[in-house]
Amino acid sequence: MKQNNIEIKSKNNTLFSTDSESHSYKNSAGLFGPKGMLYSIRETDYNPIALLKEFTDTYKNYSNNKYLREATCYTVQLKSMMCNIEETDLFAGRTQQPMIGFLPQSDEGYMGYYLHINALVNFQKENPITAETKKTIDELIKFWNDENTVNKIKQAFTPQMKKALPSDLYFAQPGIAFTLWRMSGVQMDYRKLIRLGIPGLRKEIAERQKSVHDKSNEWNLFQAMQIALDSFTDVCLLYADQALQLAQRIDNTKSQKDLSELACILKKLPFSKPECFREGIQLIFLYTVLDGARNYGRMDDALGDLYCHDIDNNLITDEEGIRLLRGLWELIIDRGYRYDSRIIIGGLGRCNEINADRLALSIMETTRQVKDIVPQLALRFHKQQNPELYKKALDVIGEGNPFPMLYNDNVNVTSVQKAFNLPYDEAVHIIQFGCGEYVLNHRSVGTPSGVINLLAALNVTLHKGIEPISGKPIGMPIEQYKKYDDFDTFDKLLEAYKEQVEYHVIYLAQHEKLEYDYAGNEAPFLYSSMLMDDCIKNGQGIYEGGVRYLGGTLESYGNSNTSDSLVAIKQLVYDEKKISLSQLVNILDNNFQGYEKERKLLLHCPKYGNDNKIADEMLIDIHNHLCNFAKEQNKATDLHSYLIVIINNDANTVIGEHTSASADGRKAFTYMNPGNAPVSGADKNGVTAFLNSIVKPATDIHAGAVQNMKFSKEIFTDYRDKLEILLFTYWQKGGAQAMFTVVGRGDLEAAMEHPEFYQNLIVRVGGFSERFVNLPRHTQLEILSRTLY
Repeated sequence: MKQNNIEIKSKNNTLFSTDSESHSYKNSAGLFGPKGMLYSIRETDYNPIALLKEFTDTYKNYSNNKYLREATCYTVQLKSMMCNIEETDLFAGRTQQPMIGFLPQSDEGYMGYYLHINALVNFQKENPITAETKKTIDELIKFWNDENTVNKIKQAFTPQMKKALPSDLYFAQPGIAFTLWRMSGVQMDYRKLIRLGIPGLRKEIAERQKSVHDKSNEWNLFQAMQIALDSFTDVCLLYADQALQLAQRIDNTKSQKDLSELACILKKLPFSKPECFREGIQLIFLYTVLDGARNYGRMDDALGDLYCHDIDNNLITDEEGIRLLRGLWELIIDRGYRYDSRIIIGGLGRCNEINADRLALSIMETTRQVKDIVPQLALRFHKQQNPELYKKALDVIGEGNPFPMLYNDNVNVTSVQKAFNLPYDEAVHIIQFGCGEYVLNHRSVGTPSGVINLLAALNVTLHKGIEPISGKPIGMPIEQYKKYDDFDTFDKLLEAYKEQVEYHVIYLAQHEKLEYDYAGNEAPFLYSSMLMDDCIKNGQGIYEGGVRYLGGTLESYGNSNTSDSLVAIKQLVYDEKKISLSQLVNILDNNFQGYEKERKLLLHCPKYGNDNKIADEMLIDIHNHLCNFAKEQNKATDLHSYLIVIINNDANTVIGEHTSASADGRKAFTYMNPGNAPVSGADKNGVTAFLNSIVKPATDIHAGAVQNMKFSKEIFTDYRDKLEILLFTYWQKGGAQAMFTVVGRGDLEAAMEHPEFYQNLIVRVGGFSERFVNLPRHTQLEILSRTLY
């Protein structure tokens, strides 16, 4: 078929046919997941291996044009990516990850072009295949082993990078620094999408295309964007056809009406901008899943005007608005991205704050009613904002919901302004994604592409370059330790630790830049680029120079354990001389076995989280060193920014399982502290001391830090006025963020013993939430160990 004067090869001469002769795809082998594909409404089965071959052939056919290659590969990918509408769905767009494809971030740690080798191997085990098919599969594996984007980047590592960054398996082995593979953190301009609709985007792209030379890179980019919008149109029309067929087959009158209305919306969206709230939701969600993005931006700002228009003109009631939001929540839950799925409401920089606030209140009510682990709702607030939003947030949190997370604009905007070196007018567009990293809404990218374990860096330093678990050399060259004279002073030990950290940060920053370079060389990331400033204006894809600010971030773990360990070393080894350094190393190597007295001494040294000057100043020193050194790497990498994020998913627990015993008294292979919080249970001087400590680390030298707080239900129900005063003081003293787990005393212990009675007990793990009973035991124990206030 011809699309925009480009010949597109397709098996049936159409991308998405709705006639009875078009092909459908088997899902019985579980190859693409359990959901069932959109094409399963067809009567003829399609060989999945043929789909892999079709994608690969398409990739090869456009090997000299990355723009058309992505657009045409996507036409093939969507056949196995889009899933059926279900009877009770209010919106279309269920997806599953295809076994082969192009995505900014995949579920198996790929980015860009990939083939899911494990899924293909499983397919061979579960299905009888011919010798010819086996040959085809072997050829595909060989081809994609060379052509998948991640492997291309790994092959480009310098020898120094390979030595410093030997693995990306932080969850499976000990180490200091690990790479991550993803192009995450894209927060698209959903307000622009609503304002222009698909026709408006087409017009903007077409006008820019007229101003560039035919067949130039810019021309090819704009042509590919039009093809991507053609694919969006085809998906809408196929879904509309399915919705109508489904409506005719079911008996439920309400669902029939919903499906018929859905079909009308889907037929309209490719050719008209959204004119009502329901249309706006569908457009945003479907565009997001086609892009592969996992976060939904400032939803109250994007949809507030449509929502208020419908309410004020009696087109929908408040209850109907919440019903539609619940329908969206169900699809977000179905996507299953518990580490992402962020929706941001409130805050400075919104276009129509009054309308946005009205929708924000309904969004919080929806989260209260649904009470699930996603979407991850966050409220930005500031002094001049409608106080009803903050009040509603505390009401919802007090019922045991982990959302909304709270972000203080009065601190964060100025912090971002300084950390990112931006004018205030840009900094107000701060937005959180993933586990809590900051970027600028549709203006910047800040993919977290690396992990550093500070506690491992200290332990390796104590062993002069030997990783204590494996016994192998790791990190900076061993000869560099000679200048520190066996650490005869604490300052020399501290300096060696910092050099160890710097060694890894330098190469992690280089990896970040290399990842972006290859992303830009490989593809334009079409759907993202259409809604990110200033890609269309610049005629460049997001990672090839199009986006306004291209920055990177580095996740750090074990910050508090490391500072507490250094305090203990300084006090017991150097100041009081109760333990020699060699004795301490031996004690740690034996995991305190036979050294219970010494462990008790280590545990009783000052700890961060108690408003203790010694402990808090050490944390600040470690924090400032790491953040400021990373911040300087933007000069060497030519990135706009390179910043630390002190966030927390469950990696503090997972990485801790591969980290040796530490001088703070922590036993080997156990969890480390979460985010910017103290070591779990180490804060023993009350909630005021706890809050006084966590406001001390600077907020204007990094790209986000999370503060986990565990409160009893009684605090919210019986002492709400005191809680509000406590939090007000925290915000006034510089508190940037808070996310709460609210539980009854004894609930967590009871849930571990009788999980069947606590299925709806949701806790904040770190950068994500989860039903407590679904967490692995080691994570349950880490959360249980956190101090309950």
